[in-house]
Amino acid sequence: MTAAVRPKRLGMFGGSFDPPHVAHVALARAAVQQLGLDELRIFPTGQAWHKARDLSPAAHRLEMARMAFADVPHAVVDGRELQRTGPTYTVDTLRELQAQHPGAELLLVIGADQAEALQGWRESDEIKRLATISVAARARPVRAEGFFDASRLGAARLAPVELAPMPVSATEIRQRVASGQSISKLVPEAVAGYIAQHSLYRSA
Repeated sequence: MTAAVRPKRLGMFGGSFDPPHVAHVALARAAVQQLGLDELRIFPTGQAWHKARDLSPAAHRLEMARMAFADVPHAVVDGRELQRTGPTYTVDTLRELQAQHPGAELLLVIGADQAEALQGWRESDEIKRLATISVAARARPVRAEGFFDASRLGAARLAPVELAPMPVSATEIRQRVASGQSISKLVPEAVAGYIAQHSLYRSA
C-alpha cells in the first residue's frame, strides 16, 4: 500500500503592509511553524474596502513586503491583489487559490482584531467554507481589552496561532516617521532604509 499523500497546506496572510512591521513578520513566522504550512502567501491589499485613508502607492508596499518577509521560510509575497481594479476582497483571493491549488487545505491567517470583524467581511460564510481561520488570538495591542472569543466566528474551522502581544502598529510607525522619531525597532532594517530612501510617511 502507498501512504496517503497529505494535502498541501497553503496559508493566506493579507494586509495593507503600509508599512510591514515586526509584528507582521512574527505572525508570519509563527503561522508557518505552528500550522505546518507548505507555503504562506503574503498579499499586500489593493484598494482596501474597509480603509478610510488612501494607502501608499502599490509599488512601495509590494517592495517593502518583499523585504520584510524575505527571511521567513516558505513565505511568498504575491502581488495579485494590487493589480485588481476596484475594492479588494479576501473571498476572491481564496477562490483563486482554491482554483490554482485543487485539493490544498487553505488557512486564512489573521490577527484577533481582524477576526472580530470577520463577520462583516464580504461573503464571510463563504470565507469560512473555503478556509480554516487561523487566529493569532494574542496578537493585538496591549491597550485592547481581553482576548479573542473564538465563539464569535460561529461554525468556522479554527486553528489558533500562539503569539505574544506586540504593541506595534503601522499607524504609530507612520506617525513616528512624520515627527522625525526612530522606527528602528518597529520595522525590519531593510524596510526602515527603504522608508528613508523614498521619503515615505513624511506627512502622516
